[in-house]
Amino acid sequence: MEITLSPLSPSVNQTFYTSLFDLQDGERVRTCLQCGTCSGICPFGYIMKFPPGKIIGAIRAEIFEQVLKTDSVWMCVSCNACASFCPSNIPITRVLMTRTKEEMILAGNVPSELQAALENTQRYGNPLGESPRKRADWALGLQPEVNLLAKTRQPVEVLWYVGDYASYHPRMQSATRALAKILNALGVNFGILGPEEYSDGDSQRLAGERGLFEMMAQKNGQVFRKYKFNEIITTDPHAFNALKNEYPALGIEYPVRHYTQFLFERLEQIKPLLKTEIKAKVAYHDPCYLGRVNGIFDEPRALLSAIPGVELVEMSHQRINSLCCGGGGGGMWLDGFQWEKAHTRLSEWRVREAISANAQILAVACPYEPPRFEDATKTIPAASQLKVREIAELLAESMDL
Repeated sequence: MEITLSPLSPSVNQTFYTSLFDLQDGERVRTCLQCGTCSGICPFGYIMKFPPGKIIGAIRAEIFEQVLKTDSVWMCVSCNACASFCPSNIPITRVLMTRTKEEMILAGNVPSELQAALENTQRYGNPLGESPRKRADWALGLQPEVNLLAKTRQPVEVLWYVGDYASYHPRMQSATRALAKILNALGVNFGILGPEEYSDGDSQRLAGERGLFEMMAQKNGQVFRKYKFNEIITTDPHAFNALKNEYPALGIEYPVRHYTQFLFERLEQIKPLLKTEIKAKVAYHDPCYLGRVNGIFDEPRALLSAIPGVELVEMSHQRINSLCCGGGGGGMWLDGFQWEKAHTRLSEWRVREAISANAQILAVACPYEPPRFEDATKTIPAASQLKVREIAELLAESMDL
């Protein structure tokens, strides 16, 4: 489709431009070199009519209105690759792309899949539209019984923020139970919020719903203040990112770690418990918001390397250059939309890389990934033997739990 460029009212264009400066490091947008690095490294940059660099160019040319007339910004999965490699250190994902999505939402230009997830979050406190009463159902039947803080009201060492997909998604519930068993085996005094837990809101924020994010954050903050604990651990890198980097600006600040960091600190305690050999070549997928955004690369690999029989292999895209699974920034709720545009999925690209690395197991550490990668293995004939396992599942298996 040919886009007719017409001048945008300078006041409207300027309002959006200056709004970027109100965000942390947003003024760095001024320093864009128009080098095209962001567009080149973006996995879907080749499809976008306005990839990041062109959005900045449109603002400078006072034709930002044309960006809002297209829908290609929804191909952005907020993987942060653009920001990580920008020579001017512009926070492209956090500032430019997120603000552009906010404008798209205000203009009513939102794919129906994403709109449904946002409405579910507002109504039910989670994007899956599940009942809050069922949020702790994954723990039913576990022994010892998982400590539900609303029930026991006991101080705990660790508040485990379980998260949406780890709580509700059928594929992820086995990994969630595995982590609970590991924590019990290590003697960790932990508790969960269950029905009192709300979505962390980070992916909704990155999808342009800042107001909804702040609503979820404030609700979680109110619940956190009800209980006594020393630190928070999260299953989801997105929840970890929100609690570590976004909640403090709202006055909600607690020590927080991703569960792989927490277990890594206890690796010497874990090693004697790893009794069963898992003889396999294992490729680890760096989640964007654990690795690239927060610099946690080595801890998950150390946990995997400690498992007897595991041979760790690396895929061509790894660490800071890792390839996104496609689920972040609202991508979990844009699968149909993105398929129509690209006729391919990032999860399929990643599975092909695992096969090329001769991996037998694709290990992950984010609740978005097992269902996405397992679906991808079903569409790629060469991947039929590739297993997708959460790190907690592999550790629990080796610990005979």
